[in-house]
Amino acid sequence: MEKIFLFVILSIFGMTSSAQHIGTKYRLKKVIPVEGRQGIAVDDNYYYVSDSKILYKYDKQGDLIMRNDHPFKNPELRNHFGDIDIWNGELYCGIEKFEYGRGYNIAISVYDAKTLKWKRDINFEPASGQEEVSGLAVDRDKNMVWMSDWVDSRYVYCYSLETGKYYTKMQCRPCPYWCQGIFIADGKMLFTADDGESTFNIPDDIYIADISEVSYTGLKEGTQFSVVDNQPVKKPGLIAAGAMAGRLKLFREMKDFRRAGEIEGLSIDPTNDDLVVLNNRGTQILLGMSQGPFTNEGYTHEIHELYIYQKIK
Repeated sequence: MEKIFLFVILSIFGMTSSAQHIGTKYRLKKVIPVEGRQGIAVDDNYYYVSDSKILYKYDKQGDLIMRNDHPFKNPELRNHFGDIDIWNGELYCGIEKFEYGRGYNIAISVYDAKTLKWKRDINFEPASGQEEVSGLAVDRDKNMVWMSDWVDSRYVYCYSLETGKYYTKMQCRPCPYWCQGIFIADGKMLFTADDGESTFNIPDDIYIADISEVSYTGLKEGTQFSVVDNQPVKKPGLIAAGAMAGRLKLFREMKDFRRAGEIEGLSIDPTNDDLVVLNNRGTQILLGMSQGPFTNEGYTHEIHELYIYQKIK
């Protein structure tokens, strides 16, 4: 009987520790330097960090465990990771070819968390209207994956993991311009927005929206619009059949970064609910790309750091 009781208690604590919950107040606990500048995912034992073209795996003391320098299945088509997430031992990564403010050849690529090796792709749906992928997040409760768009941050885009198909999109009101990463817990979505100004040392922000109710809208036959040679062009084709409205609120101003720069991905540690945020500092950013260090401040290169925040309540 005592063994059964102990097993039940351990099971309850195990389930509790594997959940991720959003707090309302945080305290900076530590800062860990890393190599990657794009995204962060966290499981029970490791931090996973994406650079534009590399995947890294760190232990929680900040020691590098593993890296994959050639992660793209088709490197001629894709050159860029955004923010990432981890679910059931797999890394979900938004990938694309990114060149000066535009994204091409978007895909959701899934990697094995143990080896950092590519496993499969979930096809992107161009008819959704998405122009770029700056990050993604798995909704573990609804078995969905969402993608953010840095080029046009008015919408985030949802795919069903059960079918692998486009599901719906959400309009962000107000719009967190230059959205860099997202994370989902407790039926809510967190957004990092590079809406500060590194030149003037104005901090970036994190926003939050309720996504507890998500209805399918899918695609329909309609009229596609494009611009060719500076002229509008219309043609019949599939378009998004609808969208949900999301009301965003300020969650946290990141004024405790060592220097305002370019906020990137974020995640929540499943073992203790630590909020983990990736920030880059020390270089001028134009159209999403680094243009060199602030030499007048003593920087010689860009610095990438994980900010680990303890949840107070």
